[in-house]
Amino acid sequence: MAVYAVGDLQGCLEPLKCLLQRVAFDPANDTLWLVGDLVNRGPSSLETLRYLYAMRDSLVCVLGNHDLHLLAVANNAERLKRGDTLREILDAPDGPQLLDWLRRQKLLHYDEQRNAVLVHAGIPPQWSLRKALRLAAEVETALRDDNLFQPYLDGMYGNEPNKWDKELQGAARLRVITNYFTRMRFCTADGKLDLKGKEGADTALPGYAPWFAHKARKTRDLRIIFGHWAALEGRCDEPGVFALDTGCVWGGAMTLLNVDSGERLSCTCTDKGDADVPAATRAADFPPPSDNR
Repeated sequence: MAVYAVGDLQGCLEPLKCLLQRVAFDPANDTLWLVGDLVNRGPSSLETLRYLYAMRDSLVCVLGNHDLHLLAVANNAERLKRGDTLREILDAPDGPQLLDWLRRQKLLHYDEQRNAVLVHAGIPPQWSLRKALRLAAEVETALRDDNLFQPYLDGMYGNEPNKWDKELQGAARLRVITNYFTRMRFCTADGKLDLKGKEGADTALPGYAPWFAHKARKTRDLRIIFGHWAALEGRCDEPGVFALDTGCVWGGAMTLLNVDSGERLSCTCTDKGDADVPAATRAADFPPPSDNR
């Protein structure tokens, strides 16, 4: 049995099919890890979800910011933004089934046998694995509980608070946990977030660094597989940290990692996607109704 991890799909289905064909992926025996951002911006968001749902028993999936945005849009269509390629999911007859499956996925996955973590954006340096799993479970519970689901989505957007505090409660608590796992790039050693910086690892503000670069990071003994940060172009010099978002939806490549051997394969996206959307829009995290999420 082989275990593979693939970078952000964002509705680009053909490169994924290409990569799985190249490794002779067998859903009956192999497992595919998805780093999140399954949908949005690319040309085939609905077809991508359908394809994944059909092989759901062979998948391990964590949610990204675009996946959460889809759930929020499905709950309130006024959140739909220019450049989103999500309308086809909302209008599809099987849309509710696909969305129900999506909301039951994880924010953080830990494989004890491989000592490997799968996450969309990262784990803040001040959190241990144990703490990260516990806090991820709080958001996962809110997503899956019918009584908590809508309040969570309503409070999800925003850049504040920009640092974890154990005294946080309610929407603010879940928001900062969500931002760490699905939107983080740069932060301070004690976890203060800079959610505006989106360029390469060498562009951090004074006092900030890529989340994985802090020397006192409490997860240095783990292998961490993540996506989200296309500007890294898959390059990360930190031992045991694997960046898989290589900007497929922006005309780059999609990257597949053999989790056990470390071998990488890539396939260039030939789909146009939303190439006509202005660069500033393409580079942004999903923008919320009232702030720069």
